[in-house]
Amino acid sequence: MSSCLLPFLVLIFWNSFSHGNSDSIYDSFVNCLTAKSVPQQEISKIVYSPNNPSFNPILQAYIRNRRFFNSSTTSKPVIIVTPTEESHVSSAVLCTKETNLQLKIRSGGHDYEGISYISDVPFIMLDMFNLRSISINVNDNTAWVQAGATLGELYYNIWTKSNVLGFPAGVCPTVGVGGHLSGGGYGNMLRKFGLSVDNVLDARLVDVNGRIWDRKAMGEDLFWAIKGGGGPSFGVILAFQIQLVQVPQTVTYFRVERFLDQNATDAVFQWQNVAHKIDSDLFIRLLLQPITVKRKEKVKEKKNTQQKKTIRAAFLGLFLGDSSRLMTLVSKEFPALRLQKQDCYEMSWIDSVLRWASFDNTTKPIVLLNRTGDLSNLLKRKSDYVQEPIPRDGLESIFQKMISLGKAGIVFNPYGGRMAEIREDETPFPHRAGILFKIQYSVNWKEEGTAAEKEHLSQIRDLYSFMTPFVSKNPRQAYLNYRDLDIGTNDQGPHSLEEGRVYGTKYFKNNFDRLVKVKSKVDPSNFFRNEQSIPTQIQDIGAYGKEDRGRCLSQSLALVLGECLIWMSIIL
Repeated sequence: MSSCLLPFLVLIFWNSFSHGNSDSIYDSFVNCLTAKSVPQQEISKIVYSPNNPSFNPILQAYIRNRRFFNSSTTSKPVIIVTPTEESHVSSAVLCTKETNLQLKIRSGGHDYEGISYISDVPFIMLDMFNLRSISINVNDNTAWVQAGATLGELYYNIWTKSNVLGFPAGVCPTVGVGGHLSGGGYGNMLRKFGLSVDNVLDARLVDVNGRIWDRKAMGEDLFWAIKGGGGPSFGVILAFQIQLVQVPQTVTYFRVERFLDQNATDAVFQWQNVAHKIDSDLFIRLLLQPITVKRKEKVKEKKNTQQKKTIRAAFLGLFLGDSSRLMTLVSKEFPALRLQKQDCYEMSWIDSVLRWASFDNTTKPIVLLNRTGDLSNLLKRKSDYVQEPIPRDGLESIFQKMISLGKAGIVFNPYGGRMAEIREDETPFPHRAGILFKIQYSVNWKEEGTAAEKEHLSQIRDLYSFMTPFVSKNPRQAYLNYRDLDIGTNDQGPHSLEEGRVYGTKYFKNNFDRLVKVKSKVDPSNFFRNEQSIPTQIQDIGAYGKEDRGRCLSQSLALVLGECLIWMSIIL
C-alpha cells in the first residue's frame, strides 16, 4: 500500500466520526431512510437514538448474558433499528453502508459472546424481534418462520395445528430462529432427524445491495452457506421455510442422576460407548457438574453431617415412543444406567418441550410465547467434539479436575443416527460421521466485578485446556452456535483471511474455503462482518488491480468516502 495513501485515508476515516456526533449520524441515517421511501411515521417507530427513552429497554430486552448487560465497559450501538417490514431491512442495510458504520444483526440475543449487540467500532444494530410471523402448512408439513421468532413460538404454533408434528431444534424456547438455524441448530431429536438446517427448504435474505432473495434467486451456493455457515456473514436472514417432522403421539422423558459413590463412572463410561449407537429414537444428554453434598455419618454413637465434594452425572432422555419399548431398549443396551419404570414419564411431544425447558408438569404450552429470558447469571461457554471414547482413567481424572475447579460443568450430547448419514459438505456444518458426542463447557456465576469474572473464566479455560488429550485434533473442532472468541478473532485488517482461517477451520473444517468463495462473491466489500465472520479472499489493497487503485486515488473526496472507505474500514 502507498505510504502516503494510508495516512490520508486514516485521517478521512477518523475525521468523519470526530466531526459527527450521534445526533448527526442519526439525522443522516433518517434522511437516507426517507430517501429510500420509508415514511416518516414508520421511521419514528423503528429507529432509535441513544437519546430516545426506549433505546436502553430495547437494547437490554434481548441481552441473554449478564456479562454484557448495562455495563459501562460494554459498547452500545449509535442507532437501533427494529424493522417491521422486509423493506425496512433493505433500507437499513443500504443506509448503514452510506454512513460507513458496521451493522450488527440480532434475532434472539443468545450468542454467548454478545457479538450481535456489541462491537469495538461504531455500529448500528438491526434487531429483528418485530419480524416474527409463523405460517404453518399442515397439508405439506412445512412452515415459514421469520428470523425474529423464537423457538418457543415456533413450537407453540406447530402444536396449535397438530399433535403429531414437531421440529428438530434447540431446547431453550427464547432462542431466536434466525441465528439458531443459520448456525446449524441442534436439539434432542438430532439423532432421528438431523440438525435444524438439515430440514430447511428455502430462505429469504437481504443481500449487501438491499435486494431480497429467495432460494431460487440467491442460488444454491449462497443457500448452502446460510445453512450452518452463519447468516450474518452473508446478509440479513428474513425467514426460513422448514420441513416439519412426524412425532408420535406419545414420547417418553426421563432424568436419572448418579453420584461417584453410586457408580456414576460406570454409567458415564458405558454411555459414551452406546449413546451414539443406540436406536435413533433415543437421545440421552449427559450433564456433569461438581457439587457438594451432605452425608450423614455415625461416629461414636453420634450422627454428624459431613460435606463432600463429588460429581453429579445427570442423564436426560427423550424417547420417541412409549416407556415399555424404552425400558426394553435401555435394559439391553445401557444397563449401567439402571433406568427404572418410575423414572419414565409418558407425555405429548409439546409437553416434552416444556420438560426440557425446565418447566414443571403443570405448565401449559402458552408459556412458550414468553420471550423474556433468564438474566440471573453471568456466563461463559466453550465447545469440543469427541471422536474416541475417553478411557476410564481419563474420566476419573476429568472428574477430579472438575472437583478441584469447583464450578465449571460439562454437557455431553450424543451424535450418531441421522447425523452419521449426512456428508460433511452437505451443509457448512461438518461435524457428522466419526463424532461420538459434542461437549459444551459451561460456567455460571452471579457475583459482579472483574475479579469474579476473571476467576470463572479461568476455571472454564483451565478445564478446556485439560481436555485437550481427549478431544478432536487438527483441527480441534468447535460449534459455531456456541460462539467462543477464545479460539480466534478477526480485526478485519490485511491478514483477515489468515485470522479467519484460525477459527473458521475449527467451526467448518474443509468447508471454510467454500464459505470464503461464497462470501467473496456475494459480499466482496466485506460489509457483513463481525469478530468471527467469514472473510473475503481480498485481503489488502495489493489484491486490487492497478486500474482500481488508480480510480480510488483519483476520485473525489465524496467518492473516496462512499466507495473506498467501505473497504478501508476492513483494513484499518
